[in-house]
Amino acid sequence: MRKFAVFKIGGEDFGVEINRIVEILKTQKIHSLPDLPDFLSGVVTVRGEVIPLLNLKKRFGFESSPEKEHILIIKCDSEKIGLLVDEIKEIIPLATEEITVPPSIFKGLKRRYLTGLGKKGDRIIILLNIDDLLTSEEKIMLKESEGILDEDAGSGKLT
Repeated sequence: MRKFAVFKIGGEDFGVEINRIVEILKTQKIHSLPDLPDFLSGVVTVRGEVIPLLNLKKRFGFESSPEKEHILIIKCDSEKIGLLVDEIKEIIPLATEEITVPPSIFKGLKRRYLTGLGKKGDRIIILLNIDDLLTSEEKIMLKESEGILDEDAGSGKLT
């Protein structure tokens, strides 16, 4: 039995294994950075730590509705990444038999973004593959951007 945090993006239920989540935050000030792909909203600072923010709605091509956004801070490799989501729903357990391999194309999402589909009653929960949400190049770009922001914070340019 594995536990998943379930959240909404564009009206769909998504899930991330609970052991990957560091914390859940309400939306806060997002620092925009130049030359980032549109699905990267920028960075947030959490207790002095600079964390890149991935907008899953833009990554997956869903309509944006910012009225109830939350940030899920997750562990990805050895880094922390913030995921901007519409709404946090619940934590649910899923048995192995309730998780199936996703079809090759599911609601326009690339299969590499998914670890499977959770079936709970008549609900389908899209289970995300956290490690493949960003390409290697995107991870490098984020690291470089974080370094710039850290330098600005050290010089007193950010408040």
